[in-house]
Amino acid sequence: MKKKLSNQLKKLNGLSVPVFFGLMVAGIINAIGVTLFLFPVKLYDSGISGLSMLLDQITSSGFSLSFFLLLLNIPIFAFGLKKQGIVFTVYSVFTVIIYSLASFLIMNVLPIDISFISPLAGSDLLLCAIFGGVISGIGSGITIRLGGAIDGIDVLSVIFAKKIGISIGSFVMIFNTVLYIVCGITIKSWILPLYSIVTYYIGSRMVDFVVEGIDSSKCAMIVTTKADEISDILAENFGTSGTIVEAIGGYSKERKEIIYFVINHFQINKLKKIVYYIDSDAFISLQDVSDIIRKKK
Repeated sequence: MKKKLSNQLKKLNGLSVPVFFGLMVAGIINAIGVTLFLFPVKLYDSGISGLSMLLDQITSSGFSLSFFLLLLNIPIFAFGLKKQGIVFTVYSVFTVIIYSLASFLIMNVLPIDISFISPLAGSDLLLCAIFGGVISGIGSGITIRLGGAIDGIDVLSVIFAKKIGISIGSFVMIFNTVLYIVCGITIKSWILPLYSIVTYYIGSRMVDFVVEGIDSSKCAMIVTTKADEISDILAENFGTSGTIVEAIGGYSKERKEIIYFVINHFQINKLKKIVYYIDSDAFISLQDVSDIIRKKK
């Protein structure tokens, strides 16, 4: 039995050719956002990618963005191998290699002039910051959704954030804040680092959008004494059933029930009307749901 379960887990955790294809697309998309919008006007991406852009700018011409992407990211992913697992590490290293290779081709092989201005947005820093953030965020989001990462900062945050007592998001924000301060001091100007913050914010929002999906859902926790009646009417109106959990009031010690019900944000008002029509004393708590996973029949 244990051997059978182990074999099943290996299949679930194995590498997938379609995933590699998706990661290849993600790496190319990320490279387009960085090399066609950010790099030409010297805006900085976030994380290790942004650090690589700074190093490319301040070192000799023999060391390019592509070189630093590989030099910095691959050892970080190797360092996180034990904690993140072999599949995540392989996917991530593959994506970084594609990102690095695509960046090299765009900057050095293809007939695209990115010496001084963006070939698509010119010298408009705001346009470059916005579209660079959107496009690179899409690439990063696809990578995360497929089970990898395109930047080593994600691995560092998972490994060190808890050890120093902060959240993963705070770790990434602190890293990027320090990075942009260093960039400002290095180039003796704060205009480009400030615009880079715009890129970072837009990119992070785009990652959330891609990972969570366009139809973000809400979890409704309905505390009531009429759970069966409410559950039946909700199922009739929304075409899906909830889950009923028995509960006891912390103060009153009264026996109640909790209905766990998932809806989208367009259905919130309808749900409230239905619940309060049946039980005016019901308590409804709404929480964001990032993803809904169910086995397909």
